[in-house]
Amino acid sequence: MVQYLSALYGLYAPEEKFEGQGMVEYALILVLVSIVAIVALGLLGGKVTGVFNKITAGLGS
Repeated sequence: MVQYLSALYGLYAPEEKFEGQGMVEYALILVLVSIVAIVALGLLGGKVTGVFNKITAGLGS
């Protein structure tokens, strides 16, 4: 019964109550993408540095 009433309240609650929800979701997505990018750069950083060093050595000779 409590779940039913809370579901009904969600249907008829004023829109102002849920305004900030979208911004929080976007912030969480941004944080998740940032964490994935940092981990990927951490794992691939040495390989990328090696590639750039080879290119630099090739251009120098």
